[in-house]
Amino acid sequence: MSDDNSMSKVPRFDGYYDHWCELMENFLRAKGLWGTVKKGIGEPLDETLLNENQRDLLDKARTHDYQVKHYLFQAIDRSVFEQILDRINAKVVWDSLKGKYGGNEKVKKATRNALKREYELLEMRKGESIDGYCGRVNAVCNKLRSNGEDIKESTIIEKIMRTLNEKFLYIVVFIEE
Repeated sequence: MSDDNSMSKVPRFDGYYDHWCELMENFLRAKGLWGTVKKGIGEPLDETLLNENQRDLLDKARTHDYQVKHYLFQAIDRSVFEQILDRINAKVVWDSLKGKYGGNEKVKKATRNALKREYELLEMRKGESIDGYCGRVNAVCNKLRSNGEDIKESTIIEKIMRTLNEKFLYIVVFIEE
């Protein structure tokens, strides 16, 4: 499975952490490396106390860690890379990206408020298709949901019906009937 070309392309981080995080997690799971991010690797205090089998397992864990770090570093550009202060292992790098771009609850609340405002101001543009408008509304609603807002489908449909251009008024009346 790791020879599959579609699975070998590392998802690039484009500033949208939640989307990239999902893609990267799936990518690492497909490579069999997600456990390295999830658990990290436990470095022993004294390697001399390890038996041969334990040393082999530690070497394998370190190799997996280097692979994950390699993929993570491929996914980010230099400016993001330079903001990661501690690059000791893959878990620390992952957690650093999560902390910086994943946002805490205050950031998500501010984002939700901005998205609510955008949602409230959404109206169909002149000459815009219904599909295009519905796509814009759904994009904002999906961003709201990914930031923890519970928005019902019926609310979205009401919003769309309320804000369609006048030329679509007959469709709204027909649907309401």
